[in-house]
Amino acid sequence: MTYRKMALGGASGFALMMALYDTLAGDLLRAADAERRNEIGARCKQVNHALLVVAYLEDWIHRGPGGPLAQQLLGFYGSMRRRMIEAEAKRSPEILEEQVSRVLEIREIWQKLELREGSTPGQIQTRAQAPAYPGSSPAQHERNSSGWTA
Repeated sequence: MTYRKMALGGASGFALMMALYDTLAGDLLRAADAERRNEIGARCKQVNHALLVVAYLEDWIHRGPGGPLAQQLLGFYGSMRRRMIEAEAKRSPEILEEQVSRVLEIREIWQKLELREGSTPGQIQTRAQAPAYPGSSPAQHERNSSGWTA
């Protein structure tokens, strides 16, 4: 996983966040393509990975100082998760592609902020561990995602 390699390799928090957004957009595009080809297993695999990436992004927020931006991002990620599940239930590649646009919009905003403000390594913390889910462990995430590339 590119984003995991970056986290373990000491990449900046900003670079890791950009890699997560790129991975999320790619997962959603591959899921939409798989749905169009009626490859349900491939679609499920991509959506499941996209949900894991959203969980990483949410976990980052939960460990931060909070505030209005944190609440807006949590709302965005929650909405995105609901729409991905809806896309699977309705078998809608269009809903998945709509989410790609939303991800890329947020990514672009972060990128503009980075260019305008410049970040220091301490502004965005990097972590290599998987997000905590009840009844799951990082080892389970590794087993479940070992065949994926990002």
